Amino acid sequence: MRVVFAGTPAVAVPALAAVAASRHELVAVVTRPDAPAGRGRGLSRSPVGEWADEHGVEVLTPARPRDPEFLDRLRELAPDCAPVVAYGALVPPVALEIPRYGWVNLHFSLLPAWRGAAPVQHAVLHGDELTGASVFQLEQGLDTGPVFGTLTDEIRAGDTSGDMLGRLAESGAGLLVAVLDAIADGTVRAEPQPADGVSLAPKLTVEDARVRWTEPAFAVDRRIRACTPAPGAWTTFRDERVKLGPVVAAADGPDLLPGELLVEKARVLAGTATVPVRLGEVRAAGKRAMPATDWARGVRVGTGEDFA
Repeated sequence: MRVVFAGTPAVAVPALAAVAASRHELVAVVTRPDAPAGRGRGLSRSPVGEWADEHGVEVLTPARPRDPEFLDRLRELAPDCAPVVAYGALVPPVALEIPRYGWVNLHFSLLPAWRGAAPVQHAVLHGDELTGASVFQLEQGLDTGPVFGTLTDEIRAGDTSGDMLGRLAESGAGLLVAVLDAIADGTVRAEPQPADGVSLAPKLTVEDARVRWTEPAFAVDRRIRACTPAPGAWTTFRDERVKLGPVVAAADGPDLLPGELLVEKARVLAGTATVPVRLGEVRAAGKRAMPATDWARGVRVGTGEDFA
């Protein structure tokens, strides 16, 4: 089939590369427009756009997928199907109707669970033991279309959202190509999603990433892992924001008040509503990330000081 791939962030690149290496003809890529990035805030190409540039694939960057110029070019390309991975913009009905087999979306959850922009983050945050990926027919509803196929993956004890997305990006790429093959061969039919088990996964905000020390240790651990690497879990120390890497519950630790810090020879503990947690990496504003013991020595954490 002739395909036009739509995607934007790095997590979409494995699927793009897999589609390009498949039996299907990749005729163009659709991605979000170049955006300011870095300290200089210069315009930067998306990871998907960079990959396409490097491989000589046409790149389309409409401000909105309903723009007439984009729709005209899409019709000229005459794709049979448009696979989508984390494109980041709503595809209007007029665009959905152009490919012969429509648009098929690789989504990183077991639909209908965690429909929305941050499915993996919410799966980690809420303590799910299992997640996965689904390929479904894109329609106007929020991730509501019928499903062609799924795969599952266990969320391990120390997994961050970044860990899970990395694994699912690779395994999901194979699932997406398998679905494209089956569509071309006429051997697959999308099945409607069940009405039960629907949950929503909106993008996590910076405020969502603030650690709540009054929560139990398991919830503190989940929140930090869910927000790693983005938007980045944080708390405040001496009225300044610091970012935190994943932590580990310290069942052998002493009783500490929520947020209270205790510096030991080989570890730094922070109190929660239950047992304390052992801090991993800490990054103060404008500084590099460092082991919590190095950070604590550098700032000279005093008795009774705490995170807030």
